[in-house]
Amino acid sequence: MAVEKGKGTNVSDIEGEDDMDEEPGEVIESAPPLQVGEERVLGSSGIKKKLLKMGVSWETPDFGDEVTVNYVGTLLDGKKFCSTRDSDEPLTFKLGEGQVAKGLDHGIITMKKGECALFTLPPDFGYGAEGRDGVPPDSVIQFEVELLSWITVVDICKDGGIIKKIMEKGQRNERPSDLDEVLVKYQVTLVDGTIVAKTPEEGIEFYVKDGHLCSALTKAIVTMTKGEKVKLIVQPKYAFGEKGRVDVATCGLPAVPPNSVLNIKLELVSFKSVIDVTGDSKVFKKILKEGEGAFVANEGAVVTISYTARLEDGTIFEKKGVDGGHPLEFITDEEQVIPGLDRAAATMKKGERALLTISPEYGFGSDVAERDLAVVPPCSNLVYEVEMWDFITEKAPWELNSQEKIDAAGKKKEEGNILFRSGKYQRAGKKYDEAVDYVSEDQPFGDDENKLVKALRISCWLNGAACSLKLNDFQGAIKLCSKVLEFEFHNVKALYRRAQAFMETSDLVSADLDIKNALEADPQNREVKLLQKTLRQLQFESNKRDVKLFSNMFAKMSKDSSVPMKKLKVEKAEHEKSEEVLPVETRCAADSPEMSEDRMAVDWS
Repeated sequence: MAVEKGKGTNVSDIEGEDDMDEEPGEVIESAPPLQVGEERVLGSSGIKKKLLKMGVSWETPDFGDEVTVNYVGTLLDGKKFCSTRDSDEPLTFKLGEGQVAKGLDHGIITMKKGECALFTLPPDFGYGAEGRDGVPPDSVIQFEVELLSWITVVDICKDGGIIKKIMEKGQRNERPSDLDEVLVKYQVTLVDGTIVAKTPEEGIEFYVKDGHLCSALTKAIVTMTKGEKVKLIVQPKYAFGEKGRVDVATCGLPAVPPNSVLNIKLELVSFKSVIDVTGDSKVFKKILKEGEGAFVANEGAVVTISYTARLEDGTIFEKKGVDGGHPLEFITDEEQVIPGLDRAAATMKKGERALLTISPEYGFGSDVAERDLAVVPPCSNLVYEVEMWDFITEKAPWELNSQEKIDAAGKKKEEGNILFRSGKYQRAGKKYDEAVDYVSEDQPFGDDENKLVKALRISCWLNGAACSLKLNDFQGAIKLCSKVLEFEFHNVKALYRRAQAFMETSDLVSADLDIKNALEADPQNREVKLLQKTLRQLQFESNKRDVKLFSNMFAKMSKDSSVPMKKLKVEKAEHEKSEEVLPVETRCAADSPEMSEDRMAVDWS
């Protein structure tokens, strides 16, 4: 049936009117559901809706969707002026364009599939002052509507270049990302129906980031869910553009003429999630089989895995837990296996099976590695097919009693100390952070435990600050030392390490204040005095730069500034003589080997 259009019926014509400050459907969404026989006004529009038959599900169409309806239009006296039921041919049209009557679209977006409703439209939302055949001017009209179905329509790029019509909804809510491997089926036709591309019956697999066929395909795929079927209308800019495509002789497919619009039937059969484990594209995990539950092994877990490890050419160099062999058990984040396998295992669920691609930096590096079944050459990319059999995670702080929390914090601190001594400052810092989590301020402790807890917390913050200094994370060191000083404002170690960080960030004023406070608390502290000498040298160098800067500024201001400049030079010379020139230390005192056992060193206790 042809679409019946009244004059001035575009929905956009009413969006600026004062009585349409809100969408008519908004009140319905927030109000209790209508009961059969009940009538309600939709928003402030004056449109009335009377429910005649309940629909199914909870979803409703939106503007832009293609709806299929049966309707009967009547005047208030019952006189019929249009009907789809007379021809037994439902009408399909796009919501938002006012193709039947502009107010009717606003009623339909409140309906569920299978629902029947009677809408009463005031003249402004019907056919207005002009009317139409069978409808006098300024008439209130009614539409009895049955919503049979609708197709969700999405403008993927928001420019009309790729229009997606969802023919069949997919499963679950997850969508593929650029890294994922997808399995799709599609058929591509020109407007005249000529098939120009088609997948085999079993479909075709590819990585989204690698692209396939044309840009529209991948742009659409990342908006789809598993099992979803769509129809795409693709404009030339997202298809083959001005050049088109030549014949694909090997496939027997015809050419695509320049500036061709494509119609694509597309199904996302399935996809395998690919995760960038390390965030630098050097360890990828492709999930071959989803694991159980919501929890992953995480760092510090005791994991049991099986795997087959290969080189890129397919050479197997190691097997664990396959062909009757024993599985591998290890603790994550303890450097018991290569870093890539360690990091990936910490992201896996129980029962998960995954394919890991590991770059040399996270494998065996530039070393030759002799493994059970073959030798791994230097700088080799590795492929591991891994299955997570089981894991036991560390108990969270909230699962422990007070004494267990204190014991766990002490253990983590000691692990951090061992790592610090080995020069593994990043991992040591993480251990200190974990220790603090067990004895954090929001954890309940008894009065007799608070003193020990406070000491543990402060010790870990100080040691963490030492790690930050070693890693050149000076803002991190400042933050941790400041936490200590909130509890002990004259803690010499905290003042000392924060002063070091301030000096590295050229905040000499703050460094000077911290050093003075440290010497006030401990006037004979040798390390602080040495740091003060280094600070004085830095201040002297800073002053010299300032003098030079201002001298240049004054010289440019006026040629008559010779007298003030001479005076400035004399003062500068006197200042240089009065200062004892100290050598600039390349690193702060706490980084020197001889400082490892002094009062400013890491707390090993």
